[in-house]
Amino acid sequence: MVDVSAKQVTARQASAAGRVLLSPQAIAALRDGEIPKGDALAVARIAGIQAVKRTPELIPLAHPVAVHAVAVDLTIGDDAVEITATVRTADRTGIEMEALTAVSVAALALIDMVKAVDKHGRITDVRVTAKSGGRSGDWVEQS
Repeated sequence: MVDVSAKQVTARQASAAGRVLLSPQAIAALRDGEIPKGDALAVARIAGIQAVKRTPELIPLAHPVAVHAVAVDLTIGDDAVEITATVRTADRTGIEMEALTAVSVAALALIDMVKAVDKHGRITDVRVTAKSGGRSGDWVEQS
């Protein structure tokens, strides 16, 4: 692990996003609340939040970070569910991996929830969209 003990504790935030491409039937079932396994969006949201707390167990050499806030949002579009996550801390190292983990695990949970309706769901475009705090300063994805 990288030694971060000399770094200052600062407020830090990271956001990430991704998409789950789905069939028209799966999109309709999500909109109508007709996914056989239950509330797919709620399950995916909770999975993403839980995943943030497990990031150091999943990503080798990731530091345990005190997570102070997590927001995971899922929005149904015409051909995909858009997933965004924002994570906040006050710590010595960044929280980008936690935001990416939230989006990735939320997407996996969504795939699991809709697989009875759409066996070909596809996770795409997982990326960090913004970060703030720390020595390297603020950054926002360019559109």
